[in-house]
Amino acid sequence: MIINLGSKVSIINQFISELRDVELQKDGMRFRRNLERCGEVFAYEISRKLDYEEIEVITSLGVANVPVLKEFPVLGTILRAGLPLHQGLLNVFDKSENAFVSAYRKHRKDGEFTIKIEYISSPDLTDRILILSDPMLATGLSVSLAYKELLGRGKPKHTHFVSILASTQGVEYINKHFSKNDVTLWVGAIDDELTAQAYIVPGLGDAGDLAYGKKL
Repeated sequence: MIINLGSKVSIINQFISELRDVELQKDGMRFRRNLERCGEVFAYEISRKLDYEEIEVITSLGVANVPVLKEFPVLGTILRAGLPLHQGLLNVFDKSENAFVSAYRKHRKDGEFTIKIEYISSPDLTDRILILSDPMLATGLSVSLAYKELLGRGKPKHTHFVSILASTQGVEYINKHFSKNDVTLWVGAIDDELTAQAYIVPGLGDAGDLAYGKKL
């Protein structure tokens, strides 16, 4: 199942427009905050798909019956670009346990690259709801490999992939390799072009570099 929030009337389009803007990107703090705000919007929308139970809350004047989450999802992200987006999700799902995956592109001389996973930290995922976030869904390989590595910590009941920008190719990859019974893909916008170096066009550039500075 693929849900594109940017195709609807939503404040997320304002945040994405600022993330794309080359002038506003010069302000790293604003860039990180916009990633975080997108995470908060995604969290709200995903919260509408989760299970709730009614509890009694004692107020100063009586008792209120309030529907609350039966269980908070596990929040996972791919380092380092995913950290601000992850924080936005965590701002809403503030009682969630967290998982982190260290993944990077290992480039070869011919211009091709492979995705390498170096490190994973995760709670038990057995029969849990997992939200796995990465700001950019280019080829779909990074989030796919991260998900498969996380399966070593247990099979989630359902997983929500969250990306702010996706390529058409990345969306097709997820649609082809995952069942809608297992995975829901949430995106803020879908761009048609993917370069030979697997960068989304028009995209916004390298989210990790814009958030935290260029790497060697």
